[in-house]
Amino acid sequence: MAQLAHADDAALSRVAPRDQKHWFGIAVQRFGQVSALSQFLLGATLGFGMTFWQAALALLLGSIILEVLMCIVGIIGQREALNTALLARWTGFGEVGASLVGLAVGISLIGWFGIQSAISAQSLDVMMPGVMPVWLWSLLFGLLVTAIVAFGFKGMQWLANVTVPLFLILVGWSVISELSKHSFAELLSSPAPGPSISIWAGTGIVAGGLIVGAIITADMTRYNRSGADVVKQTVVGVSLGEFGIGLAGVLLAHAAGSGDIVAIVTSSVGFVGLIIVITGTLKINDWNLYSSSLGLVNFIATTFRKHVNRVHFTIILGVIGSVLAAAGILGKFTDFLVVLSVAFPPIAGIMVAEYFIVKRWRPELDATRASGALPATAPRVVPATLVIWLISAVVGYVVTWGIPSLWSLLLSMLLYVLAGKLGLVRGVGQADTADATATAPIAAH
Repeated sequence: MAQLAHADDAALSRVAPRDQKHWFGIAVQRFGQVSALSQFLLGATLGFGMTFWQAALALLLGSIILEVLMCIVGIIGQREALNTALLARWTGFGEVGASLVGLAVGISLIGWFGIQSAISAQSLDVMMPGVMPVWLWSLLFGLLVTAIVAFGFKGMQWLANVTVPLFLILVGWSVISELSKHSFAELLSSPAPGPSISIWAGTGIVAGGLIVGAIITADMTRYNRSGADVVKQTVVGVSLGEFGIGLAGVLLAHAAGSGDIVAIVTSSVGFVGLIIVITGTLKINDWNLYSSSLGLVNFIATTFRKHVNRVHFTIILGVIGSVLAAAGILGKFTDFLVVLSVAFPPIAGIMVAEYFIVKRWRPELDATRASGALPATAPRVVPATLVIWLISAVVGYVVTWGIPSLWSLLLSMLLYVLAGKLGLVRGVGQADTADATATAPIAAH
């Protein structure tokens, strides 16, 4: 329990320099976040509708978009040592906007946490029918991840160190086993087995599939020691996870002539498939729960002026998410979560535009960074930001051409810079930071 007491992970403060980590360990976490069964499905979807080289180009372009966004947002998080929801107070959103950012992050990720648990439970039930009910698999998965995330970043690093190498080895073995039955040259030159997907649409699928993870990247990069470390870990983690695992899925789609490659692999390799499901789920779901807890802790702090311990709140969220997954309720909310996801790209666009271009509240961050303190005050509400956020999110939802998430991100940047030039980016009211964070603990030891 003593370790849990120190695992609040600077939910309402800057990460102290002594708690920052070597970039490679965080790169392992990044790889674990972007590589999972969902990445196989993404690669298989591309491979089913594209040739190998078309799919490779779509994966490359989509990965570059994600890496650029992750690096830019990640460098902001690294410089300020702040998580996404807390950072938003001084990067255009003000206290009210940051509260809404935290709420959106919290609801979205706890929803996906439950859905991932339920999907994995169904996969395990297919591979081991009758061992236990699907609802019990869901509950056990959710509670296991909750127990790990309760120990904070250190517990998640331990999980990544174990599951990521195991996941890579087992996936490599299963893919080689399946592909050995086919001519590699023929797979590279074979036509798409399914309905055609354009490279542009494929790039959108790749970029859109991880856009939420890119937006909340500050939750991870606040533990980095330099901007160069952010770039290194992003290139290594995303290239291996997004590009490497995705290409394996493409090849498997051509080998099997089907888009349901995960089912083929996990059913054909028996116990190895079971371990792949478990490791893939654990390593993506811990970040779903972790960032959800950070977002909602910030929402409660800014909305109700009350600090709640991240560890205790994580346990509560994890239990709720696990129970809802076991009850099968969260599956009903998938459409809602997809709609909610359009709210995330403009968050990054506004934060980047404010921090690097408009710089309305950048001096306050600069003045307090060296001391490790937070700015004494934050704007209560920034009306222009809320309007820009809404407009850009609607565009992301309505526009179906190209890469909607990218258009909404770029539009939010353009509108925010324009509003800044016109003098419309102004805070209304002022909030005392100490009111919401006075009881926040010092960064974890």
